Amino acid sequence: MAEEPLHRGVATDNIQFWCALCLDLLKEPVTVQCGHSYCRICIERCWDHEENKGEYSCPQCRQIFQSRPVLGKNTMLAEVVENLSGLSTQQCSPCAGPADVACDFCSSSRQSTASKSCLTCLASYCAAHLKPHYIFPALKTHQLVSVTIPVKEKVCTQHNRLMDIYCKTDKRCICCLCSIEHHSRHSNVSAAAERAEEQELLVMNQKKVQKRLQERECEVNELVQALKEFKSCCQTAVKSIDDMMDQLISSIQRRRLLAKQLMGSQENIAVAQAEELQLQLEAEIAKLRKRDADLDQLSQTTDHIHFIQTFQSLSASCESPDLPPGAVVRPRHSMETATKCVCELKGDIEDLIKKTWPKISARVCAVGVVLPPKPKTREEFLHYCRTLTLDTNTVHRCLSISQQGRRVTSHIWPQPYPHHSDRFTDVGQVLCREGLSERCYWEVSSRCRLWEVAVAYKDISKASDDSAFGKNKKSWSLKCAPGAYAFRHNAATRKVRGPASSRIGVYLDYKAGELSFYSVSDQMTLLHKEQTSFTQPLYPGLWLRDGSNVESNAEVMKLW
Repeated sequence: MAEEPLHRGVATDNIQFWCALCLDLLKEPVTVQCGHSYCRICIERCWDHEENKGEYSCPQCRQIFQSRPVLGKNTMLAEVVENLSGLSTQQCSPCAGPADVACDFCSSSRQSTASKSCLTCLASYCAAHLKPHYIFPALKTHQLVSVTIPVKEKVCTQHNRLMDIYCKTDKRCICCLCSIEHHSRHSNVSAAAERAEEQELLVMNQKKVQKRLQERECEVNELVQALKEFKSCCQTAVKSIDDMMDQLISSIQRRRLLAKQLMGSQENIAVAQAEELQLQLEAEIAKLRKRDADLDQLSQTTDHIHFIQTFQSLSASCESPDLPPGAVVRPRHSMETATKCVCELKGDIEDLIKKTWPKISARVCAVGVVLPPKPKTREEFLHYCRTLTLDTNTVHRCLSISQQGRRVTSHIWPQPYPHHSDRFTDVGQVLCREGLSERCYWEVSSRCRLWEVAVAYKDISKASDDSAFGKNKKSWSLKCAPGAYAFRHNAATRKVRGPASSRIGVYLDYKAGELSFYSVSDQMTLLHKEQTSFTQPLYPGLWLRDGSNVESNAEVMKLW
């Protein structure tokens, strides 16, 4: 192992004041008879272990003493060490925290963070205490590793040895003695060999993680972009709606003002005419009153000649010739028709709003940014399976439905069904009872040679040739024949290629406007996918020709 630089600030000549046992500055140094010095507590512990042998030796020179030496404090050495202890304390690594691995040779009062672990010594060292491993030749051969976990967790608790062997049978790390005693018949390899093997797996897993990470980052970018576009689209839509509503309100307000102006103008004309007529009538009334007074005065005269001469002039008419006879004003009748027209307009607008609002609401609710992942396998499709039942109110008279509502059979003779407005009368087909407006999946299987799987709106025509699935704007169908398929919508037919199968899977993503047909066998094969925009709930439907059978579950047709 290459020699590493010494810890910054630690003088090399201070090593002579280190205890050879604890590899730290001497604490209460004592000197034995051979001249070597140790910490009192370190040499005492060492001789306590040798007490059973009856002889004591120096750990460095191995000189043997017949009796336990009496230890005396080396005062001069103690003073030197005391002067160095302050510098040593400043030069140690930072104190170990709860999550750090502490140095095994620091004092218990101040344990520094370990920088290296020695797999030979089975101990961890801070920068200061690691220094002998870079200086003494005997320690340079030791295996130093980065500190990850305490060394005791790498040591076998039974044999107090480093666990450097991996047992493949038990899938755990063991020491060499464990491999001999308990794992001799197991598949054992060195930890390095197992690490090399798992390193390859790690690289593969890392590549998978990196690939998944890239996919997720792309999805996040797409989501952020989609959300940005969605917000912009919402703001544009809100502004457009505001503008259109403002224009509509402005148009109504203009019509309101025009109606008020028209009615005001008509009122002024009518008032002027009435006032003019009033003046003429009042003038005629004044003439009539004067004539009445003159006639009354004339009737009282006794002069016959004056009466005759005056009556001839008073007998002439005093009425105005330009006045309309019997002129009458009818204010209520004159404005009732206008008020009625405005009331009809108000009702028409409200009816239009009631009719249009559900479509607007459905279109808005169908918009989404975050959608579940699209299923790929049959197991994933089956998460969206729906239990469907055939509707007896829609079934053609030449078809019959099982009691469970899962099987339909074609007959030559009509069945005695009661009349119903939803019943197909011209085409041998039937709808299901359930209306779908979310993610759904169902399967249809048949032994027929010619049959159709379809979806349609509830208000599809029931009594014309155009009511056949796919021949109108309100239905989508896939016709199945031996070795051939055909998709049809709005009377437009498109040939579809795919493997022959007696089972067809139908996947509907209503909000996304996606309708897909799959051939289901050992694997699912996409036959056709239609992308559109749905405005009403969709009802699954079936068509089969005369003499055919289609049923659900374990028989012929399966509807989920």
